[in-house]
Amino acid sequence: MSTATTTVRLPAEADTHAFGRRLGGVLAAGDLVLLAGPLGAGKTVLAKGIADGLGVSGRVSSPTFVIAREHRAAPGGRGVPLVHVDAYRLGGRLDELDDLDLDTELVDAVVVVEWGEGMAERLSDDHLLIRLEPLADETRVATVIPHGAWRDRDWESIL
Repeated sequence: MSTATTTVRLPAEADTHAFGRRLGGVLAAGDLVLLAGPLGAGKTVLAKGIADGLGVSGRVSSPTFVIAREHRAAPGGRGVPLVHVDAYRLGGRLDELDDLDLDTELVDAVVVVEWGEGMAERLSDDHLLIRLEPLADETRVATVIPHGAWRDRDWESIL
């Protein structure tokens, strides 16, 4: 267990997906994961990996135009649904985030919010923030920052 910020190098898109799959394998209902980074940083690729690790149904894609998409637990999966949110179009408007009723979703599902830093962390003091930074080649650097109870959880097995 660690309270420290951790940095992970992800040399290719497949590594970003695999990192997400490992993370999805340790997430439970009630977990909040915030994904940050510029366009093209790999947020949706990481979300797809998380979905694979949870074993949810439905095609995972950027929910930019619908803002939030729920993926039910698939037969043979871990039994935990995923709510995938893209807060980009909310433009920091907290009232629109409140309208999504995500605090209710957090009871039964894993909630992953792209573009959520600076807005969605108010949903739970206990969250994992992952900042993705693309480098000149296909490499991405993921900075994983645990908050609240995440500081005491054994999440480093995903690294």
